[in-house]
Formats: sequence, structure tokens, C-alpha cells
Amino acid sequence: MSDLESKYVLQTAGFDARFPNTNQTRHCFQNYTDYFKCIAAKGEDFAPCKQFKRAYNSLCPIFISRFDEQRENGTFPASLEP
Repeated sequence: MSDLESKYVLQTAGFDARFPNTNQTRHCFQNYTDYFKCIAAKGEDFAPCKQFKRAYNSLCPIFISRFDEQRENGTFPASLEP
């Protein structure tokens, strides 16, 4: 292994049996809401919350800006309260 290969590890979200289809929109949405619920309950430094963020960043980078905009405008279609 080269130094570059040992420095960077490429990963993506693992298989989630709740979302077996190839369309991962619901998986994205669920991980996004789970992340914000987790940080609201445990704080941004709580390591398990970061897994949700890695999953939605990996699966749906296109939707993140739309979800962020909806959250800022108060029109996000789910509760983010823990």
C-alpha cells in the first residue's frame, strides 16, 4: 500500500435492509433526519451521530442543499426534535 492509500479510506454507507431498492431517496431522508435528531439529543460531538451524516453525504449529495434550505425556511416535512 502506498502512503496515499493508507492515508485515505474510501467508504460509503452500508446496506440497510429497511431500504432494499436502488432508489435511496428515503434512505437519504431518514439518515438526514436521524442525524439532526441525534445532535439535538446528544450534541454535535457525539460520535455515533456522525455515522448518519456520513451516510446521507455519501448517498445523496444532491438533496442536502434542498433539505438544508427547507430546514432554514421552516418547511422541512419532518420533525427534527429528539
